[in-house]
Amino acid sequence: MELLKTLTDDELVALYQEGCGEAFDELLARHQEKLFTYILFNVHNEDAANDIFQETFVRAIVTLQQGRYTANGKFYAWLVRIARNQIIDQFRMVRSENAISNDEASYDLFNNIALADQPIESRIVTEQTLSDVKRLMNHLPETQREVVFLRFFQDLSFKEIAETTGVGINTALGRMRYAVLNMRRMAEENHITLTVA
Repeated sequence: MELLKTLTDDELVALYQEGCGEAFDELLARHQEKLFTYILFNVHNEDAANDIFQETFVRAIVTLQQGRYTANGKFYAWLVRIARNQIIDQFRMVRSENAISNDEASYDLFNNIALADQPIESRIVTEQTLSDVKRLMNHLPETQREVVFLRFFQDLSFKEIAETTGVGINTALGRMRYAVLNMRRMAEENHITLTVA
């Protein structure tokens, strides 16, 4: 239904709770790629990411069907929070089993960025800059890396980041500040210029 595409997430949630399965299909279509990217970025394993992705939506469905979701215009941030909890559970399980390496998969987050409207020279510089940023970002402490990823690659506000990660907004802002300082320091030490011409 084309009408569903024009509705907000909260309107779709309300329709789903009234029994319209197509409303949930639209929510899934709207957020699946972005959410899967977030999960894969954190777990570095496509099979584990698929499992966590599916578990996230199962938990979302159960919560919605039980009427425990409070509509507040932040459906995606709520999904990320569920996914984050699943990722934490996965890391705890893996740590206790001591049987998985975070280096099993190498997913290039930047392969799917559409740069087609840029001239070739600008596109090359942008791709190199993104590659450098990603490389630097991967050397940040986990809490800082997560804030950078949520802010710049998931487009969440600092308020949403704070809610998603379970910290205060000042903590989220502080983590971003230290992440930027650390990335600048690493860029200077490695003679990397991160500005796009």
